[in-house]
Amino acid sequence: MNTDAVRGHLDGMLLAVLEQGPLHGYGIIEALHQRSGGALDLPTGTVYPALRRLERAGWIDGVWSVVGGRKRRTYTLSRAGRRELAARRSEWIRFSGVVGSVLGGTT
Repeated sequence: MNTDAVRGHLDGMLLAVLEQGPLHGYGIIEALHQRSGGALDLPTGTVYPALRRLERAGWIDGVWSVVGGRKRRTYTLSRAGRRELAARRSEWIRFSGVVGSVLGGTT
């Protein structure tokens, strides 16, 4: 699946992945890949800028740590991020229902 197909939904998916607990950037990419059954194979150039945007918005918190001699930034979902995730889920349910009605092929 190309990155254009997830445009507008990436932030919500990142928040959803972090709902399970703290992850570093690569772990987030792997979780998206696994949870999508391999359909999402997003490049770091798509995910890392989105993580920085979510952090600036106050929806996630990031802390630096050293793991195996490498610096990594680990992200967690903030309280504001949990509220935003709930709003995005509600929006997705409405949106997917409308698109399903239109593309479903029934009249």
